[in-house]
Amino acid sequence: PDPGTLASVLTEGVKNTIGDSRVKVTYEPEYVPAVPPAMPDIPPEQLAGMIKATVKVEVLDGNIAYLKIQHIIGEEMAQKVGPLLLEYIWDKVLPTSAMILDFRSAVSGELSGIPYIVSYYTDSEPLIHIDSVYDRPSDITTELWSMPTLLGKRYGTSKPLMILTSKNTLGVAEDVAYCLKNLKRATIVGENTAGGTVKIDKIKVGDTDFYVSVPVAKSINPITGKSWEIDGVAPHVEVPAEDALETAVA
Repeated sequence: PDPGTLASVLTEGVKNTIGDSRVKVTYEPEYVPAVPPAMPDIPPEQLAGMIKATVKVEVLDGNIAYLKIQHIIGEEMAQKVGPLLLEYIWDKVLPTSAMILDFRSAVSGELSGIPYIVSYYTDSEPLIHIDSVYDRPSDITTELWSMPTLLGKRYGTSKPLMILTSKNTLGVAEDVAYCLKNLKRATIVGENTAGGTVKIDKIKVGDTDFYVSVPVAKSINPITGKSWEIDGVAPHVEVPAEDALETAVA
């Protein structure tokens, strides 16, 4: 009689059968499939203002840059507002001696943003194969490579880079952390991440209000030959998320 209870029982059954915590059964009579929003036709200044609201920038004692990112923007958005982001954010942190990227509450992002972020902490040459993403519905594998040219200067490869994580760090942010970890470019401080996925589809079950959320793409790291999905990204320095910033600074 209670569809919500049935959904949670089915979810537990599926998780125990296939061992994948990302697969969920939900009961959603009001569900409307999300349509990816088109690039809003608003002035770049306004777009930059929206992005600034999801990014916190500070220069801490000891000349350490602190960037808190909640959403990783994609290539299209980066190109549109890039010059303003350089002015508001990047130019402030470039002269610092070390950087802390705070992904503890980063739960969304665009796949095309991964090469952008990683490239700022690597050299322009040689190009690096960062990640391969296999998309099951289209049966296409997309290779992500570092970028030879970027807006503004690179942070480089010599200054210390710390990435803060929590058990809530999800999806694209996990991919960035895993890539930079395995390139031996960043030290991960905090908690093991959520072990999400780069892409989930919600599939309607017959003529009902039940839906199954299923990962439909897989990230395969060229260095490890493995994925961060399901298991998450393990930190180098494991501390409770609330202590991660203080630990990273130390």
